[in-house]
Amino acid sequence: MKIVDAHHHIWDPGPNPHPWLTVTPIPFRYGDYSALRQPFLWADYDRALEGWEIMASVTMEGEWDPSDPLGEARWLLAEDDRPAAHVAQALLDAPDLDAVLEAYAAMPRVRSVRHKPRSNNAPGGPPGGMTDAAFIAGFRQLAARGLHFELQAPWWHLDEAVALAGAADTMIVLNHAGLPADRSNEGLAAWRAAMARLAAVEQVRVKISGLGLAGGGWDPVTNRDVIRTVIDLFGANRCMFASNYPVDSLCAGFGTIWSEFDAATQDLTLTERSALFHGTAIETYRLEGLT
Repeated sequence: MKIVDAHHHIWDPGPNPHPWLTVTPIPFRYGDYSALRQPFLWADYDRALEGWEIMASVTMEGEWDPSDPLGEARWLLAEDDRPAAHVAQALLDAPDLDAVLEAYAAMPRVRSVRHKPRSNNAPGGPPGGMTDAAFIAGFRQLAARGLHFELQAPWWHLDEAVALAGAADTMIVLNHAGLPADRSNEGLAAWRAAMARLAAVEQVRVKISGLGLAGGGWDPVTNRDVIRTVIDLFGANRCMFASNYPVDSLCAGFGTIWSEFDAATQDLTLTERSALFHGTAIETYRLEGLT
């Protein structure tokens, strides 16, 4: 299948301000991420994907210093004709959000923004950041700028995403399949139930990506279950595959990731597979000229 890689990063943490890559290590869902604390540029991406036909790709903000939210998009989009589209950083509760969104609206390849909301480390606990009035108000500003919202949150906060979707007619793209890190029967059942409730919201799309496990593990058996569950719940025309490189290089090679996407969907129709590998991403990110 031809591929639109719907979620990957390009960064250069030497000259550029990525605090988590240069200054202060953070708790990370894959554990030790020291291998990521180096440049990952287009030449590195091209080496990773060698042998795979990538039509286009979508870059994701990489936790650039939030005091300069526009800096990453300006750097990334300045010289190369890639990416085909970019997801930029925007803190929805920031006092300067209006000016930031205006600047992004003037950047033709910025299609959406991401703000990871405050969340709990495990099910239960207080409400997360998607319930904050300022966050909701910021979310309501996106549609007027032609932007949609990228959500990265664990599955136990997805009911808050259902409520957030009711605040505005703005597309929400859930990153990394809702983060089903607990692969026990009970954990997968709870994740599936939360995803089913979110699937009832038509304006939601899902990136099937980020399927690694704590400590850099990779489980092809439960990964296949996750892939097929997401497709069953949302339908192929609302799902897209993505590498999450270089982050997921901590768990698997580029070829392994895409080979498993391929193997897990061999029995689907050509129309369904085309949507998963490129069609949904083309529609979501308005990638004119790609078929």
